[in-house]
Amino acid sequence: MFLLLGLCWWHLTGVFSEKLSVMEGDSVRLQTKMTKLHEDDNILWTYSKSLIAKISMEKQIFSTFDGPDDRFRGRLKMDKQTGSLTITNIRLEHAGEYGVKITGEKLTKISFGVSVYARLSSPSITRECSSSSQNNCSVVCSVVNVSAVSLSWYKGSSVLSSIIVSDLSISLSLPLEVEYQDRNTYSCVINNTISNQTTHLDINTLCQPCPDEDLHLFNIVWICAAVGSLLILVSAVMCCISKKCRKTVHNCEEDQSDSTLCKEKSRKKKSDMQAVYCNVPKRR
Repeated sequence: MFLLLGLCWWHLTGVFSEKLSVMEGDSVRLQTKMTKLHEDDNILWTYSKSLIAKISMEKQIFSTFDGPDDRFRGRLKMDKQTGSLTITNIRLEHAGEYGVKITGEKLTKISFGVSVYARLSSPSITRECSSSSQNNCSVVCSVVNVSAVSLSWYKGSSVLSSIIVSDLSISLSLPLEVEYQDRNTYSCVINNTISNQTTHLDINTLCQPCPDEDLHLFNIVWICAAVGSLLILVSAVMCCISKKCRKTVHNCEEDQSDSTLCKEKSRKKKSDMQAVYCNVPKRR
């Protein structure tokens, strides 16, 4: 008796489960596996056990509901032929468990596990100046606000390094060091279950002197130029001072010579005067 009832229940009841993955912004169709609804069919659609749509063929009722927090407002479309439900412009908050219960000629239950993935943007590659050396160039591949993704560096088709996360809205960065003269092909790839984005590394363009290196070189040149100008100025001043000193010494020598000559003339004149005075006859 129990075996007969089990077989009858199995014949009259269908229980199914599906896993679906969809990109944010796309549409997803949840199928009832029916080609046509019958007059006595009733369908109830639920999201996390909350009613979001229902069909009553007997009363010709086709209704959709906004669901918890009005998150399905304007997004649900019902197929009146098959009872399937389409979610348009799906968002991350629409991920979760959906279910449909079909009663009529037989009972059918289907559950859907829907995963929604954010659209991936291309990873960015930047130069890491603080870690670079004279022979190697350090670069970093970064992405922001991602979840359930992997970020990887490739050399050709071989994976060099990789990081995987499942958290929501996280930022990732993955470093790489290459030689300046390296001619291999490097690329950074971010991917999830249903999509990927790639950015290729251009060593010749990216591995140029960093702005601080250019500034440091400019400072060195400026300092050297300033020191050179100062040395030239000091030399010119010293030269002028030297010339002035020589001229002053020369003038002093000339003044000393003139003074000596004047003294000799004065002595000579005085001597002549004494001689004249001596030759004058005395009066009696």
